[in-house]
This record gives sequence, C-alpha cells and structure tokens, in this order.
Amino acid sequence: MSRTYTDELRRHVGERVELSGWLHQQRQHSRISFVILRDRGGLAQIVVEEPAVVRTVAPLLPETVLAVEGVVADAPQAPGGVELHDPAITVIAEPREHPPIELRRPQLKEQLPTILDNAPVALRHPRQRAIFEVSAAALAGYRTTLDRLGFTEIQTPKIVGGATESGANVFELDYFGRRAFLAQSPQLYKQMLVGVFERVYETGPVFRAEPHDTPRHLAEYVSLDAEIGFIEDHRTVMGFCREAVVGMLEGVAGRAGTALAQLGIHLPMVPDEIPVLHFADALALIEEGTGEAVTGELDLAPSHERWLGEWALRTYGSEFVFVEGYPMDKRPFYTHPEEGRPEFSASFDLLFRGLELVTGGQRLHRYEDYLRALAERGMSAAPLEGYLQAFRYGMPPHGGFAIGLERFVSRLTGAQNIREATLFPRDLKRLSP
Repeated sequence: MSRTYTDELRRHVGERVELSGWLHQQRQHSRISFVILRDRGGLAQIVVEEPAVVRTVAPLLPETVLAVEGVVADAPQAPGGVELHDPAITVIAEPREHPPIELRRPQLKEQLPTILDNAPVALRHPRQRAIFEVSAAALAGYRTTLDRLGFTEIQTPKIVGGATESGANVFELDYFGRRAFLAQSPQLYKQMLVGVFERVYETGPVFRAEPHDTPRHLAEYVSLDAEIGFIEDHRTVMGFCREAVVGMLEGVAGRAGTALAQLGIHLPMVPDEIPVLHFADALALIEEGTGEAVTGELDLAPSHERWLGEWALRTYGSEFVFVEGYPMDKRPFYTHPEEGRPEFSASFDLLFRGLELVTGGQRLHRYEDYLRALAERGMSAAPLEGYLQAFRYGMPPHGGFAIGLERFVSRLTGAQNIREATLFPRDLKRLSP
C-alpha cells in the first residue's frame, strides 16, 4: 500500500489507506482513544477502539514516529473533516524522552529563546513550519519572476579577500595562512557579471558582524540580489524591484495557501505605482509630522521608517513606500550620484510596513569615475583591481537591489522578531543549534 498524506484524505473516504508521521497528541477516554498524527500535509485524527490497540498507544510519548493503516470516514469535527477508523498502528521510532516543546498547542507557549534553543523540535509545530513554507514560496516566486524577465541565476564566492561594503562589520578568517573575510554581499561580483549576462540574480547567505542585538538584525541572512544592465537611472531599478516583490507575493499566494490560512494572514497589495519620496522631503515630512528636529540627518532611524510607513498607508493606502536620494555620505563608493544634486545619491530603499526591506540604486559604470570616487574616500584601488577590471573594459549603465528574505517574511507574517522568520538564527550571541 502506498503512503497517503493527511491533506489527501478527503479523496479517499471509504478506502483503507496508510499514513506515516509523528504522534502529535492523544486524548484517552475510558474505552476509546483519539490519536492525532502529523505529517508534512497536516494533521489527521485516528479513532482507536480496539482494547489491545488502546493499550499499545497509551504509553507512547509525543513525537513517536508511527505508521497507521485505517479506513477513512467523514467526521466534520475532526481535522480536515475526516478521520481514520479500525486502525493498525506500527511504532517506527520512539523518542528517548518527553520533547522539550509542547507541540500539541495551537500556538507555542514557550518564550523565543527556548524555542530557538530547541529549534529541531520547535520547527515541527504546524504554525512554526508554516512561516518557512511562506519563506520557501516567496523565494520560488522571486526566482520565477526574474527568470521570466530574462535574468541569469549566479553563485558567487562567500570567502573574499576584502570587505565589500566597508571595512567594518566583517567576519575575518584564516584562508590557508592568508587574511580573508566572509562576504557581506555579492555586490562586486554581480556588477562584474552584468558585463557577461546583462541581468543577473543570486539567492544566498551574506554575513555582517553586526554589533546590534535588536529584533531586526542578524549576523547571517539570506539576501536576494539582482543587477540590471542598460538602465536609464535608478528609477529603472525600482521598477524591477517592484516586479520582484510582486512575484514573491504571487509565489506565496500560489504555493503557500495552506500556510497563510494556518497563520491567519492576508497578503498586501502592491500598487501599480508605489509612492516615492525623496530623502530630503521625507525628513521634512517627519519633522512636520512629529515635531522632531531631523534636518541634517544622513539616514532614517527605525522610528522614522515606522512613521513613513504609517504616512504612506494613511495617504496612499500603500503598505510600501520608496525613499530615494539618500545622502552620498551614507552610500558605498560604487553608488552613482543624483543628477544635478551630487550630494544626494541615485539610490533608494523600499520600506514595507515601516521597515527597510530593500536597498538599491544606480552604480557608477565608468572606470575613471571609480578611481575618483575611491580617491575621494581615501581608499586604495589596488585591492579592487579584479573588480575594476570589468570597468576598464567597458560597462553599461547599471544598477541593482537586494532584498532581505527574513525581513520580508517577518513583516509578511507579523513576527515581532526577525529570528522568528529564521530557521537557525546567527546573531551577536547565538551560534547553535
């Protein structure tokens, strides 16, 4: 008999099937027991009436791995509206002890540190698992969308000889006796590969030695990067960014409907035209709306991002807002300045529900401009020779963006802490499991 999954049982009413999974919960009465079995499809109720079988299952610990044969019957009160009768139950594997997490509850009652410490068990909970089904679906939607738009997927080194973004916040390591670092982003490589494929994207881990212990920072996270050649300016990149976000939401809607229902969330609508604010105008709005003096600031504080998110929702009915034109002093050396206002950059952030989700912009593309930008910042061109080689031999106007997958999922699912949307978080204190 081939295995049937719990979410397929409705199609087999009246038939005898075989399920395999974990003992999620059992309720014992005087002459009958109800066993709840969990597999990747969901939950199924098994009615145990035979005294010998009742005695077999009674001492079993939660998370015992079982194989169950039984007849599928209609039962409106049971998970999925069906249950198994006349079961034959086989124990496949037994846990050594009672699990440290109570998985039978609709939501875990344990605090986040306990959940993270016991992630191999806690992630089995249907609601916890649903978060990462949403994550997988969003990633698939990103890939599908960029594939459709003619991008080539790339994989770039995660061990590099120098810092990508700046000299700070890097993890140093010994590379056969030479100094090396974990890559902060694939930025330099994806720019080089614009000269090969024109449009490229990558999904993979990046590493930041963040000294912050906050609900929004991680030392390792998944970055969804893209780079586009032959653009007009950063607004072209913003258009591709919108397409990517729409594709991620479509991926979630198409692949993770059950997970969305499990989490009780609704997907946001992305406007055809996402509201756009210049950084200088954003500061003026914040100052006017809050009475807080922010003139001269070089970046947006988290409280400012939240305020702008509320402003965009109130003013445009949009949960997304672009902020463009950040000061050049806060952007990396490869950033293209704004035409006519070189103190500002041709760059942007996309805020989603009051949190920075995407950073992107137009890059420099002329070799001489790179030499000048590096000199102005007191940086040597020598360590970047491999990167600069691409521009020495002709590169088109180009730009790109990067989306933090965990931030996207945490905002989408309403998580209060980004670690809730990270399978095995790495942060200032956590290095296991």
